[in-house]
Amino acid sequence: MLVTGHTGFKGSWLALWLHAMGARVAGLALAPERTPSHWEQLGLALELDARVDLRDRQGVAEVLAAFRPELVFHLAAQSLVRRSYREPAATFAINVGGLVNLYEGVRGCDSVRAVVNVTTDKVYQAGSQPRGYREDDALGGHDPYSTSKACAELISASYRLSCFDHDDGRGHRVRLATARAGNVVGGGDWAEDRLVPDLVRAVLSASPLVLRNPRATRPWQHVLEPLSGYLLLGAALLRAEPVDEAWNFGPAPDATMEVGELVRRMQQYWRGLEVAHDPGPHPHEAAQLSLNCDKAMQRLGWQPLWNADTTLRRTIEWYRALDRDGVLHTTHDLRAYIDDARRAERVWAT
Repeated sequence: MLVTGHTGFKGSWLALWLHAMGARVAGLALAPERTPSHWEQLGLALELDARVDLRDRQGVAEVLAAFRPELVFHLAAQSLVRRSYREPAATFAINVGGLVNLYEGVRGCDSVRAVVNVTTDKVYQAGSQPRGYREDDALGGHDPYSTSKACAELISASYRLSCFDHDDGRGHRVRLATARAGNVVGGGDWAEDRLVPDLVRAVLSASPLVLRNPRATRPWQHVLEPLSGYLLLGAALLRAEPVDEAWNFGPAPDATMEVGELVRRMQQYWRGLEVAHDPGPHPHEAAQLSLNCDKAMQRLGWQPLWNADTTLRRTIEWYRALDRDGVLHTTHDLRAYIDDARRAERVWAT
């Protein structure tokens, strides 16, 4: 398995899970740009740990040729909305041009049988959808990040139909699916301009957490929730099931809530957190995001496992354990999630 973006938040959790399953895992990513870094905290040894920029087409192709993966999970991206306003050209170069480079590398690597391209819940054209956005809703974007990921969905559909839908001499076709998840939280996220890392930094520095838009609504989910969907989807692709299309992997129904409500719930687990409001002006961000995951539930048998309280409690405990005892709870949380999934008889765990 090749995981692009393995040095990032979601990618590091996915690399650990694949490694724990006994898979051969390689990674392609830039070096972590912040300290601390969850990837460095894990200390995980991969068969190949390549520091390659997606914008380097030859470098990407060389990693694929060297490792010859069967399945690619593509998570590498410029994933920050506010940074995309500051650096639109870089955002498009990485998220659009880099994706093309990866797909061209896949075309030249006959070992690859399937690709799961991870995009975002922000690919949808803004509009009121009380039922939540479904996979067949219109794509769109306001900020460069959202637009770049909507472009990534269109590029994926184009490669699926024009390049990967037939045997080009490798003995099989390449099956390609895209996965759209909500706002992930969990231990090990140290990124800039994201709510949980900002909250943790505020608590540890005894300073207020500054909120830009406490009324913004988001689908919050533990990082392991969408990863379970990506793994289930990847396995189905390798079995040649007809799942090479777009999929939503969102949270439990009680976990779509306003930013202010999420913070109030987190204050119950981590006392002493003070909150301040910065009214801006700020760059535009979507006021409401909600995912409809009926398709994944009905056709893949996937469904979210942890409710909002469990998600927030485990997230806060991860950071508290690291601060208090210097203990990394990542493997502990992964085992707990798998055990809970088995008890709940989730299809991927049984």
